[in-house]
Amino acid sequence: MEKEEFAKELKKEAEILKINLTNEQVDKFFHFMDILIEWNEKINLTAITEPNEIIKKHFIDSLTILPYINENNKVIDIGTGAGFPGIPIKIANSNSEITLLDSLNKRLIFIEEVIKVLELKNIGTIHGRAEDFGKDKKYREQYDIATSRAVAPLNVLSEYLLPFVKVGGCCLCMKGSNIEEEISQSKKSIEILGGKIEKVDKFYLPESDIIRNIIIIKKLKNTPNQYPRKAGVPSKNPI
Repeated sequence: MEKEEFAKELKKEAEILKINLTNEQVDKFFHFMDILIEWNEKINLTAITEPNEIIKKHFIDSLTILPYINENNKVIDIGTGAGFPGIPIKIANSNSEITLLDSLNKRLIFIEEVIKVLELKNIGTIHGRAEDFGKDKKYREQYDIATSRAVAPLNVLSEYLLPFVKVGGCCLCMKGSNIEEEISQSKKSIEILGGKIEKVDKFYLPESDIIRNIIIIKKLKNTPNQYPRKAGVPSKNPI
């Protein structure tokens, strides 16, 4: 895809979300796409490789949480994979401080290359498990926002995310359709971990029939010290 066509499509879909991207930001997205496609031939980063699909299902999808993030928020992206939603958020909101956590180091090597090529500032990576770093005082309850896209069921995901969030902050859980059962099964765990579902925003990705939900969990009180439990326990035995 030529840059001009890419810019037109990305800007059009972003504007539907009421996000106005500068030419400089569009250039960064274009370079990000190029690096993603190039590296994906060497390591498995994404099954989505067609430019229009990357625009909609990676870039625009990631940007759907932008309206919930204030300019100077400190954000952690848990299980970031190839950098989604963290890197698109950083490109669109340069003042935010972003931490990208993933358990697979080869993904983080790719992300470090993206950060270097795009000259992104105030963004860093952590290699490891959420359960381990959620116990670490350097990271525990240090973030305004914790987010994640398609990582785990909500009752498991809440144990990954809430320990990182300050009281008064929130989790932005990015989900597909059919989340009613997940929500009902997660209310107990979210309450135990110090949170409460504030609202659920349901919408379609621009110019598509793809349903998305953003579940906003407000952090009301400190997470009890016993959480998160050891790596692997939350997924095997949800609260």
